[in-house]
Amino acid sequence: MIPPIALIGFGEAGSTFARAAGWRGAAWAFDIRAERAAVADELGVNFTDRAANALAGAELVLSLVTADAALQVADDYARYARPGALWCDMNSVAPETKRATAKIVEACGARYVDVAVLAPVEPARMAVPLLLSGPAAAAAADALAAAGFTNLRVVGDEIGRASAIKMIRSVMVKGIEALTAEMMLAATRAGVVDEVLASLDASERAQPWPRRAAYNIERMVTHGARRAAEMEESAKTLAALGVEPLMTRATVQRQREQAGHPIPLTTIAQGTGA
Repeated sequence: MIPPIALIGFGEAGSTFARAAGWRGAAWAFDIRAERAAVADELGVNFTDRAANALAGAELVLSLVTADAALQVADDYARYARPGALWCDMNSVAPETKRATAKIVEACGARYVDVAVLAPVEPARMAVPLLLSGPAAAAAADALAAAGFTNLRVVGDEIGRASAIKMIRSVMVKGIEALTAEMMLAATRAGVVDEVLASLDASERAQPWPRRAAYNIERMVTHGARRAAEMEESAKTLAALGVEPLMTRATVQRQREQAGHPIPLTTIAQGTGA
């Protein structure tokens, strides 16, 4: 049976989950962007512009906002959560940010859960890999399974452990995207795109580099601003571990600068169909 759900933020992730799982009347969505009410109405999800309305009866709260808003959202709205509600923080932020958020949520009487989302919600949808940590992680895993999520793993009872895995992994995943853009910008200006990609392709055959380059750059163009905010949290994670995040800070800048700015290369376009 689907538990009563509150979605704080009804963007791509929230609407994708609601559509795939068929939550309809079991879910309430709160978002500051009023235009998202139309999608909620299409999916049969109750939409409100007041967080208190969404949180009043929810047993399961999914916080799905941007990295830079995650802490503030809890500070603003956790007071409206019912006692004992499971507040699943699914935002891509540093362990320190999750622990600070947990203090706010738990002071309001709800149970905080650190949730790391390890893949894009499309096309995975309800099979997207989720790591959970915190004292209430096991209870949250049961509630999320009842809500339709199928790929759940509890990684410990320490808040911040799940996000540490995600943030440190992101150093590689988002860093490769940023390095790809830098490489392709330089190759374009030097007029050596085909030769550079061919040399990489010759040394690593798992996926043709024209396709990989196109994919990495498209991710940055489409999601660069959000990814830059996430990488700022990765930098915090490394700094807290005593590791100077030199490349990670540079990745923040490259992701932000590339957002909305595609690299118009015929070679890349052709490579996507290879």
